[in-house]
Amino acid sequence: MRVVFCGSPAFAVPSLERLLDSDHEIAAVVTQPDRPAGRGLSLKAPPVKQCALEHGITVHQPEKFSTRTFREVLEAIAPDLIAVVAYGKIFRKRMLALPSLGCVNLHASLLPKYRGIAPVNWAIINGETETGATTIFMDPGVDTGDMILARSIPIGEDETAGELLERLAVVGADVLVETCDRVAAGTAPRAAQDNELASYAPKFSKQDGRVAWDKPARAVHNHIRGVSPWPGAVTGFKDKPVKIIRTSLRATPDGAGEPGKIIEIDSENGILVSCSGGAVWLKKLQALGRKPVTGAEFARGYRTEIGDLFSYEADQDSPR
Repeated sequence: MRVVFCGSPAFAVPSLERLLDSDHEIAAVVTQPDRPAGRGLSLKAPPVKQCALEHGITVHQPEKFSTRTFREVLEAIAPDLIAVVAYGKIFRKRMLALPSLGCVNLHASLLPKYRGIAPVNWAIINGETETGATTIFMDPGVDTGDMILARSIPIGEDETAGELLERLAVVGADVLVETCDRVAAGTAPRAAQDNELASYAPKFSKQDGRVAWDKPARAVHNHIRGVSPWPGAVTGFKDKPVKIIRTSLRATPDGAGEPGKIIEIDSENGILVSCSGGAVWLKKLQALGRKPVTGAEFARGYRTEIGDLFSYEADQDSPR
């Protein structure tokens, strides 16, 4: 089968690599344009582009995807299928109808739950214990097409969104290749999504990283995991912003005090901070302009004492 692959971030790279190792022909790769990145704001290529060029695959980077000009480019390629993994562009009806066998999309959730741009993050924030990868036949809606295949995986108790996304990228690659195999063979299942069970996973802003210590301990723990690595969980300490990278729940949730107050410092577990109805261990932190350190190292370096407060507000930019 002749396939055009559309994708951009690192999450999509395992899918492209698996397709390149399959019996399908990758006729071209479509990805986002190079964007300024880093302190020097030099142009950086999307990970999918880097992978494609390493394998000698033709790469297209249209600023706008659903235009007559780029549609003519794809018509000349004449794909049987377009496979989409985290591409980040809208497909209009004419684009969806262009390949003879349709367009399929790999989504990082167990649809119809968590449609949208940040499904892994919101699954963790909402306390889900499992998630997965689902392929769909694309339609004009946002992740609303008929489902083809799905595979579930458990979510670790302390797993961050970044770590879970790496695991899902590998699982999803297998699901996508099997989907392409079945589409080529004419045996792909097709099941409509139940819209009554649907939920939405919107994108984050930088402000969504602020830690609210007056929430229950599990909610605080899940939030910190869910916004890692971006936008990152940020709190204030001694009038400076601090990024919280890793936490764990206290084994026994009772005994909490004022939200944000340090109630214990331990050389192994780090800094224990009170929440509403429990407490969380801060195991890895990063102060502004500094490298990440363990909770115990942070406590020593900043002369942290029991009774000190982490605040909701962080007035300066978070560490990066």
